Amino acid sequence: MLASRWGRPGVRMARLLQGLAAMGSPLASTVADPYRVLGLTAAASGAEIKAAYRALVKQHHPDAGGDEERIIALNAAWELLRDGERRRAYDLRYSHAPGPSQGPVGGRVARGPRSGQARAADEDLSLWLQQVVAPIDRLLAQVINPFPAQLRELSADPYDDNLMEAFCAFLSLSQAKLEKVESLYRSRACPAGAQAFALNLYHCLSQVQDALRDLERYTMGYVDSYLRDGRELLREAKRLRSQLLAERRQLEL
Repeated sequence: MLASRWGRPGVRMARLLQGLAAMGSPLASTVADPYRVLGLTAAASGAEIKAAYRALVKQHHPDAGGDEERIIALNAAWELLRDGERRRAYDLRYSHAPGPSQGPVGGRVARGPRSGQARAADEDLSLWLQQVVAPIDRLLAQVINPFPAQLRELSADPYDDNLMEAFCAFLSLSQAKLEKVESLYRSRACPAGAQAFALNLYHCLSQVQDALRDLERYTMGYVDSYLRDGRELLREAKRLRSQLLAERRQLEL
């Protein structure tokens, strides 16, 4: 979680939004379509909206060299879509209510004969799943799945130098794998129709990154809260990975 004044919109954000609108900033019109701000469609679930918001805030946070105005727009979109009543009112007003023809976000709706453009889009999606998503999933599994066994070994005696050295080696190797994951994630543009899936994938990656950071902090000072937080983050990453596998099967249909 980002502990920052930009992570939670408040009065200052509202005033800045008013100022942007008064100045005719392009973000003022972007905020009017919160789904576009978050890279989603109106069919997005609450969980997808939350995952998209968290991933984008982390990516564009000013502390990470991001754009302050982009954070304002993201916060405004989140404040509107996180509340069921406000979201329904917005959808009614702007005719964003999902219709019966809309399928799940990130998936594809059954159609008749495919045009050449549609077939090219399908091929692009298939290549992205094979060349980017599949190797990312394998690398994430190599970090997430061995962790319980590594933790059990360390738990025998955390103050044993050999056990701690082995645990640190696991963390170092895991960090190297995550660097490969990040490189793969940026190696190919996300195809149209898979934006929600890509955001969920980024969210899973972020969970693993945060977990490794906390676990490394534990090895430096034996602060139990870091170990506990790292363990919980990896549990959540494992759940997200299972969810991604199901979403990936939908994309492959």
